[in-house]
Amino acid sequence: MASSNVAEVIPVQVSRRTEPSLVVHREIIGTSPSICEVFSLIERVCDTDSTVLIQGESGTGKELIAQALHYSGDRAEKPFVPVNCGAIPAELLESELFGHEKGAFTHAIRTRIGRFELADGGTVFLDEIAEMSPVLQVKLLRVLQEKKFERVGGTRTISSDFRVIAATNQDLEEAVASGRFREDLYYRLTVIPIVSPPLRKRRGDIPLLFDTFFKRFCLAKKRDLRGITSEAMARLENYEWPGNVRELENMVERMVILTMGDEIGLEDLPQRIYGAEPRAETPAITAIPETGFCLSKVIAEYEKKLIIRALEQTGWVKNRAAKLIQVNRTTLLEKMKRHGVSKPA
Repeated sequence: MASSNVAEVIPVQVSRRTEPSLVVHREIIGTSPSICEVFSLIERVCDTDSTVLIQGESGTGKELIAQALHYSGDRAEKPFVPVNCGAIPAELLESELFGHEKGAFTHAIRTRIGRFELADGGTVFLDEIAEMSPVLQVKLLRVLQEKKFERVGGTRTISSDFRVIAATNQDLEEAVASGRFREDLYYRLTVIPIVSPPLRKRRGDIPLLFDTFFKRFCLAKKRDLRGITSEAMARLENYEWPGNVRELENMVERMVILTMGDEIGLEDLPQRIYGAEPRAETPAITAIPETGFCLSKVIAEYEKKLIIRALEQTGWVKNRAAKLIQVNRTTLLEKMKRHGVSKPA
């Protein structure tokens, strides 16, 4: 940075902070190894009819991956039909998927075509698949195996040529082990598993994503901004992003609207990101004194310092601090009690 102490402004130009080649796959942007592996899987399986299960945290772009699979393959000209299994009441989801006949239940005043039937020749995207009831899991297994079903209240068997792509932010293996999800359905869905990586695992893509959102919102909001300072970008790259790409997109929109100057600086960042200091590196191992030392005591003291740093960085919000150091909230509370850590008065 220049000796004049004026913060360097990073123009909105991808080439300044990334490799020359920018990979964009239907709005999925990145060059990191983890996202490039997703691109590779999309290219290899888009033309097949195999069932795909996309797993990843909320906000990582699972539906974008599903759309890329559909629109890159042979079914691109046919319907892409999304269904959010967690947003539709369980008693209505069966009708939503399979359709119903007139008079099948109260308020069924006309015959309705279900999503599987609408997706003939195309793709059904079952988001939040882990929220599906056990009864529907059984029926879905049959549909996946036979591609045949009956509408609710009907007797006529309907055939439909659809591909199923499912997604979840839950650990389905754990759900199977606990009895919340059918094991046979799990294996039927995971013919092709794809992991949508969290943003903290692809930090090198943050400048690319920022540039994309920044340009989009500057155009949409009619703002003429220069870019972002290097200090502000460093904080973005060091933040843990529990909300992943969706959180970054929403944050960029907010800053484009509210920034008073002609570039985004530290003062424009939300407090949770402003406090994102550089990630702690593994401390260098120095010479061990001849008298030796108590290893467990040194480790405990270092753990205490890291816990305090995480709490301070997140404003002593324990849920966020636990996510920052990647432990359960109960584990954090136990460690705070053990080390005598409490919020300053």
